[in-house]
Parts: sequence; structure tokens; C-alpha cells
Amino acid sequence: MNDIDPTNASASGISAEERQWAMFAHLSALLGLVIPFGHLLGPLVIWLMKKETMPFVDQQAKEALNFQITVSIALMVAAILIIVVIGIALLPLIGIAAIVLAIMAAIKANEGVAYRYPFTLRLIN
Repeated sequence: MNDIDPTNASASGISAEERQWAMFAHLSALLGLVIPFGHLLGPLVIWLMKKETMPFVDQQAKEALNFQITVSIALMVAAILIIVVIGIALLPLIGIAAIVLAIMAAIKANEGVAYRYPFTLRLIN
């Protein structure tokens, strides 16, 4: 009846396993909420593990890692700006934006859509 392969159900031709690992690459940034530097280590580990075998995961893990590096830089700048009070408002805004964007990216990656974070320095190509 239905000839759709469950391992490759996406219209984009990206396997379910690859979409799942790409989603994990984005969600692994949430490790930063419990482990120091976890927001960098999560995407880095997934990228290093899967970059040779899964091109979509390679792309999305690099994107997640670049975004988390950008967030780290923004948080450092905001921490310095606490001296002039504006950093007090910036720190939670950056944190909330990082969480929301990581979740949005994870949802898109799970759908097989390559997500590009806005305002991201792309240091790792």
C-alpha cells in the first residue's frame, strides 16, 4: 500500500537517522544549561563524530557550533557591559534568544530543512 521507506520519509531525501542527529546537534547546545561549556561541547562532539559519514549532520552541527561560538562572544560582551548597566538586560535576552533559536533549528533539522541561524559568525566552514 504505502511504499514510503520509514528511514527516508523526508521529501528532501535525508534519512531519518541523519535528520535525528542534526536535531541532536542543535539541541545538544542546551547542555550549557547544566555543564560549563556544554553549549560548545555538544555540537562539537556530534560534528566530530558524524562529519565524515553524514553530510547533513556535518552542515547542521557546524552551523550549531558557529552559533554557539557567536552566543559565547555576545555573552562576554554583555558581561562587560554590565559596568554601564545595559549588560544586565542583554544577558537574559541573549540567553532566551539562544534557547529559542536552538529549538527552532532542531525542529527544522528534524524536518530535513537546513537551518541557518541569523546574526551568526561562520568561523568553522
